Amino acid sequence: MKGHVVKVLAVEEVTHDVRRFKVKKPEGYSFTPGQATEASINKKLLKDEKRPFTFTGLNDWPLLEFTIKVYTDHHGVTEELGKVKEGDELIIRDVWGAINYKGPGVFIAGGAGVTPFVAIFRQLQKEDKLNGNRLIFSNKTEKDIILKDEFQNMLGNKFYNTLTEEKNDKYDHGRINEEFLKQKINNFEQDFYVCGPDSFVKDITNTLTKLGAKSDSVVFEK
Repeated sequence: MKGHVVKVLAVEEVTHDVRRFKVKKPEGYSFTPGQATEASINKKLLKDEKRPFTFTGLNDWPLLEFTIKVYTDHHGVTEELGKVKEGDELIIRDVWGAINYKGPGVFIAGGAGVTPFVAIFRQLQKEDKLNGNRLIFSNKTEKDIILKDEFQNMLGNKFYNTLTEEKNDKYDHGRINEEFLKQKINNFEQDFYVCGPDSFVKDITNTLTKLGAKSDSVVFEK
């Protein structure tokens, strides 16, 4: 894969452990909302430590944006990304990804798995095509909800949140399981988009199929 060295233009806090990175966009570089690239930090001991990150900006923006959760307990690449500042450099590579928008449907995300959906919703909002889409978002606590205000503004009452480790009167409490999906969804013959930890994606896709969703109507990163 061809690598592009790009300068970090800004680093902003999104939540207590999520950062927004704005970086220079290589000439001619393009992507489709929902796609990702492998990125690394352009430092001697880290430049070959590649990790996949989704673009959260739009293709017609003059810069690239990534929204990344920083795991300080892993002592890995994202912890080092948490130390990256304006003026540092990343290396990004070719574009790839399977989370492509097919049409209106239900988006189901677990934690940082929501990132492929950010650019998709932003593009739909720009094109005035948000109607018919919903987002079900699972997080541990309220403070973990990524871009809560933006999603609320875009989707209104089509934005559902459930918390697994905190009881809060404003949100549902519990995991997204069969009973939860049956309560929230009355039509399983539509498109579904699922992203999150591997076990989350497997459980949700299996449950959706059990409830009547067609396998080719469930889109997830393979």
